[in-house]
Amino acid sequence: MKIRPLHDRILVQRLASEEMTAGGIIIPDSAKEKPAEGEIIAVGAGKLNDNGERITMDVKVGDKVLFSKYGGTDIKIDGDDFLIMREDDILGIVE
Repeated sequence: MKIRPLHDRILVQRLASEEMTAGGIIIPDSAKEKPAEGEIIAVGAGKLNDNGERITMDVKVGDKVLFSKYGGTDIKIDGDDFLIMREDDILGIVE
C-alpha cells in the first residue's frame, strides 16, 4: 500500500532502539522508551499560505529526523508501524 501525506504532514518510520546499555545491561521491551528518531518515508506537498502559494517543506524523503516524544499519530501499514506528523513536530534533521 502506498500513502501520500497531505499538506505539511510527514510519514516517519521509527529507528530501532538500543537493546543494551553502554555498561552491557540488556533492556527488556517493557522498559524501553519509544525512540524519538526516525527516517522520513513520504512527505506531503507543503502548507498553503494566505495567498494560496505553497510553502515548500524543509525535509525530504530519506532524512533522519528527531521529533517530539508525543508528536504524531501511530498507524500500522501492511504490518509495519509508522507515524504521521506535521512538519512542526520535527525538532531537527540528523546529519
